Amino acid sequence: MPYDKKSELPDNVKDNLPSHAQEIYMKAFNSAWDEYDDPEDRRGNSGREETAHKVAWSAVKNEYKKEGDRWVKKDS
Repeated sequence: MPYDKKSELPDNVKDNLPSHAQEIYMKAFNSAWDEYDDPEDRRGNSGREETAHKVAWSAVKNEYKKEGDRWVKKDS
C-alpha cells in the first residue's frame, strides 16, 4: 500500500522522523513497493510490505542518525 502523503505514514515514522526524513521514507517505500512486487525479488520469505519498510528505513539511515530520542541529519 503505497503512501500518497506523509500523514498516511505509520505512527512510528510520523512521530519520530523530521519532515524531510518522512519524505525520504515515503519515496523509498513507494519505490520499493513497486520494485519488489515479485516475491522472487525479495529475500527469504519477506512480504512485499515488510521489504518496502526495510528499504525505506535504510534510505532514511543514509541521511539521518539517531541521537538519543531524536533523528538528526548526518554531517556532510
